[in-house]
Amino acid sequence: MEVEAKVITVHIIAALVASYLSFILSSGAIPGVGTNEALATLVGLVILYLAGQLSERLFGKEAVGGFKGWLWSGIVPFLLLWYMFWAMFVNIL
Repeated sequence: MEVEAKVITVHIIAALVASYLSFILSSGAIPGVGTNEALATLVGLVILYLAGQLSERLFGKEAVGGFKGWLWSGIVPFLLLWYMFWAMFVNIL
């Protein structure tokens, strides 16, 4: 599998995890936190950063392609799927 496809796969899995955590934080499932969409967004962005760092360490910074490669292979798929899954969790559950 190409490095680009591996980076996309890492970010898709991270987007699924981030969307579920964002749903939990924004729906009030945690009693002490309440409904906090700002915290849910922050958690998603932190997971995006961690997924990018993980990709660079697993596959090498040069193989990922730096910020430009990470933008198209990581950030764009992550953001699209994160928002889509988050909306699905909000509407279904």
